[in-house]
Amino acid sequence: MTREKRLVLVLILNLAMIGGLVVVGLSSHSLGVLAAGGDYLADAAAIGISIMAIHIGEHPNGHAKATTYAALINVIFLLVVTVIVAIEAIRRLSTHAPHIEALSVVGVSAVAALVMILSAYLLGGYPDDEDLNMKSVILDTVADAATAVSVAITGGIILALNGFYWLDPTVALVVVTVIGYHALKLLREVIVELKLR
Repeated sequence: MTREKRLVLVLILNLAMIGGLVVVGLSSHSLGVLAAGGDYLADAAAIGISIMAIHIGEHPNGHAKATTYAALINVIFLLVVTVIVAIEAIRRLSTHAPHIEALSVVGVSAVAALVMILSAYLLGGYPDDEDLNMKSVILDTVADAATAVSVAITGGIILALNGFYWLDPTVALVVVTVIGYHALKLLREVIVELKLR
């Protein structure tokens, strides 16, 4: 399967999850779920850009750096979402974490985790791991899977203990810190690549 077809499949999976995550995030008051919804929206835009970049790069008159620029945009999207979630997590931790409807959080996060694991599998099978555009999309997809698993586990703990709502913003903050670290590493690779070409 070509990288373009893989990206289209992952785009469809992302779009299918966005509405459910936003609705459940708002109704359950979960920052983790809302962050995932926002991240999936950014992912969908980034994947769309990646698909366009592949077309431009493969066109005879296309730009050779198109996919590298797409990787740059994807990393910037990821870093923006990371900063927004981190700020909100800190705000919730410094004030009062709201009551979380944990059962809804567990359900939607478990489904999201499965969808993103499937997406990562679809993308990870592409042999050209030097393609920074694909690497950026794969990083984002793996980050989404990790986020969904973390939110599901947190929701399970909150449900079991009927409390500890501060865990939701805490886990969100830890996850975005890890994602931000890897995104910055990829950003450095993209900058080096742009200088070399």
